This record gives sequence, C-alpha cells and structure tokens, in this order.
Amino acid sequence: MPRMKLEDREEFLRQPLNAVIATLRRDGMPYTVPIWFLWKDGALWLTGTYSRVWCKQLQRDPRVSLCIEGGPPISGHVGVDGMAEVLELPEFDIWPISRELAEKYVGRGDPSNAAAVDVFFANMRTEPRLLFRVEPKVIRAIDMRVYRGKRADREFQEKKQVG
Repeated sequence: MPRMKLEDREEFLRQPLNAVIATLRRDGMPYTVPIWFLWKDGALWLTGTYSRVWCKQLQRDPRVSLCIEGGPPISGHVGVDGMAEVLELPEFDIWPISRELAEKYVGRGDPSNAAAVDVFFANMRTEPRLLFRVEPKVIRAIDMRVYRGKRADREFQEKKQVG
C-alpha cells in the first residue's frame, strides 16, 4: 500500500476531519464513536466530559485506536494505536488545547467564525471536561490518491476487462 508521505500526513491531520475512536468495554468488546481530535507535538489530543462512555472507558483502560479518513485535498486514511494519558484540572490546564480543538472544528480557519468559536468554547468551559493525550505507538497512513488496490484485485479487474 502506498504510504502517505510525512508532510502529507501532517497536513491531513490538520484538517477538521472526524476520527472514529475505539475503546474497550469491561467485557473486552470494542466501543466506537466519532470524535474530534487535535494533532499537535506528535500526539493526538482529545477532549470529552466525564460522563461520556468513551472517556470512562479510557480512564479504566487506556488502550485506544483511532481511524481518520478523509477526501480531498489529501484523500487517505490514518490509523493510530496507542495509550491514552488522562489529563485533568487542576494538575493540567486543559483549556488551551480545548480552545485549539474548538478553533479547528468550529472556526475552520475562517476569522469570520471567531464569535462562534468563542460561544462554543465558553460552553465547553461550563462542562466537567478532561483531556486525553495519545502518543501513537503505531501509525498507519495510506495515501488514497496513489493507491491502486492489491495486485490480486488489479489482476482480477484486468482479466474482467479483457474477457
């Protein structure tokens, strides 16, 4: 599979794409849900509230996987496996990173969205929040702009076109 170049992966992870997080239930079954993420300083940063299922699960068992898929300008897939570090007030100031998440997804790089970011962030600050830092142990990054499929799939398609 064509691996995504590092500079393309960095740009891909800056996009306001949803990630699907997989955490583990008590019985070991996976639990998945879409979330927002921030890629910063070689780690994924996630914020949630204490009442969210995935947050409770990460506090109990820090093993986590995330799947991020997106289209143009960089069509691809990034998968991350790692361990989530729980960061909480007052030991860690969760608000600067939380603000960056709001800017990424609500602001979307458009200064005209600044008021909407302020309102969203003000609401975030009223919630019982915590932050997770996921340092990737494994990163799988596939550049779909150059992916042509497995050789067996290409061969099958070629035979189908000829026959």
